[in-house]
Amino acid sequence: MNKIALRQKYSALRANLSDHEIDEMSLQIANQIIYLDIWQHSFYHLFLPIETKKEVNTEYILQVLAGKDKNIVLSVSDFSTLEMTHFLLTDATKIKKNKYNIPEPVDGLEVPVSKINVVFVPLLAFDKKGNRVGYGKGFYDQFLSKCQPETIKIGVSFFEPETLISDTLLSDIQLDYCVTPTKVYNF
Repeated sequence: MNKIALRQKYSALRANLSDHEIDEMSLQIANQIIYLDIWQHSFYHLFLPIETKKEVNTEYILQVLAGKDKNIVLSVSDFSTLEMTHFLLTDATKIKKNKYNIPEPVDGLEVPVSKINVVFVPLLAFDKKGNRVGYGKGFYDQFLSKCQPETIKIGVSFFEPETLISDTLLSDIQLDYCVTPTKVYNF
């Protein structure tokens, strides 16, 4: 299937999920993440969910990271440049939704991309090769292309993989893992 068809399919599937299902599956995803071999690192980039798009509730992952005393990094998206600026989450960090309903830090201590070791990547769909489909703006492809080669990229999905995304580009950045409520896929 191509990216446009996959965006439509998985947006519709997510739209049909209840708040209870989202909460349960998000907790199962966080429980799967605990067993990944990623805990020797320091800086973990996490997205905060767009609730209106019924994204994975990353609050549970955030709790795991905080419990392991990791540095948690959040981003602010600039829609004019399609770039993200990354900030350290602290007790003083204020979170505010932007005009697209994306929760973002208001300000804080900026973290250079070169320091980020692990990135949790939002997505709509993924395939068995580690390709992913997002909303199509390219924020994460641009961000991930600037990360160190050894940066670990972990997708999180309520759904299992497609066999193949038919229209991937050379500029698309593949995942190292994708975590669903029932399984961890390693690419």
